[in-house]
Amino acid sequence: MATHQQDSEVDGVQVSEEELERALCVLAGSDAENCSYSRGYVKRQAVFACITCTPNTAEPAGVCLACANKCHEGHDIFELYTKRNFRCDCGNGKFGDFQCHLTPVRDEENIKNHYNHNFSGCYCTCDRPYPDTENQDDDEMIQCIICEDWLHSKHLGCTMAEPEELQEMICEACMNKAPFLWTYAAHFAVPPVINIRVGEEDVDVNIEEENSNQLPERDEEPSTSHSEMHTKDDTRSTSCKRTHEDTMSSSSKALKKSAECRLKELQGLDRLRQGAVFWPYGWRSELCTCTSCKRTYVAAEVQFLMDQSDTILAYEKKGLEEPFGQHPLMTLMSSMDRVQQLEVVYGINGLISAVGEFFSRCVSEGKTVTAEDVHEFFKELQERKKRRTNPGNQ
Repeated sequence: MATHQQDSEVDGVQVSEEELERALCVLAGSDAENCSYSRGYVKRQAVFACITCTPNTAEPAGVCLACANKCHEGHDIFELYTKRNFRCDCGNGKFGDFQCHLTPVRDEENIKNHYNHNFSGCYCTCDRPYPDTENQDDDEMIQCIICEDWLHSKHLGCTMAEPEELQEMICEACMNKAPFLWTYAAHFAVPPVINIRVGEEDVDVNIEEENSNQLPERDEEPSTSHSEMHTKDDTRSTSCKRTHEDTMSSSSKALKKSAECRLKELQGLDRLRQGAVFWPYGWRSELCTCTSCKRTYVAAEVQFLMDQSDTILAYEKKGLEEPFGQHPLMTLMSSMDRVQQLEVVYGINGLISAVGEFFSRCVSEGKTVTAEDVHEFFKELQERKKRRTNPGNQ
């Protein structure tokens, strides 16, 4: 009950301290002052779409945090969370005569950018907007780490595991595009859950495939269970080589592990190839790094899975460390009460340009921000919101 009281509500949405911190981390990991275009295809950054400038869904485009602040003030923009290997589109050929205020000279098109229906405001396999005004169901959405689309929990094709087990998710479509991942899932992913009818009740059951205990026979050791495999030494190999490997130096073992194909060693254990798959953090380190597998990752366009720093967790951690405390948005947050903080986070799509403008003005005037300044700032924003939502009262 005490935990519930610590949560706050904005426009009917319950928000926890953890959700607030994560929302802020997304912004803190990006630069709010300088356009990211000159950095090329940034490993991961917050990305926004501007419906005002690019209403044509056939020509999707995304802009960085700084451009959302400086170039698209007053525009109809919405947040896309973070995107991988994305270069800011602001002012390129997709924007017609509109020119980026921060980096005017740029290529007509960023050919390596990847776009999906998120850029037109739609999500999931149901292709619905978020928030969905026609469907008020409070259904959690989870992002796939490969296609980076957001899926409703009811459209994952499986029963969602407990929240503490939800670390990284790969949707069924992406699993099938990189089918070798099913083999790793049998060993390292959260066991699949199905819903069965027992009498008059629906019951969620963790499934282990019938052949889960039918691993290829070993000369010296019996097959290991799923839970045991998580605690075994990562240098698994066939039994005929174990004695020899025990005498090898650690560096030689590392070289041998890289040369051999671990995927082949893991084959034999299978799992239900249906629905999204949830993985614990650290599972990427289990992927084989032999030359053949690396080529397979590139062919399937999932080579980033070998990079531990590609994860959302790594991005948010980076935002929390150095840039987070110095970010202009964080400076503003420190002087706000709880309700004002939530107003910024959940109204960020409409507020972000105003916040950037507010701080730029204070900096240019050499003015120290006081609690009264912040109060007046939010009072003005509230008035803007009233005029926007109640145009008849103007």
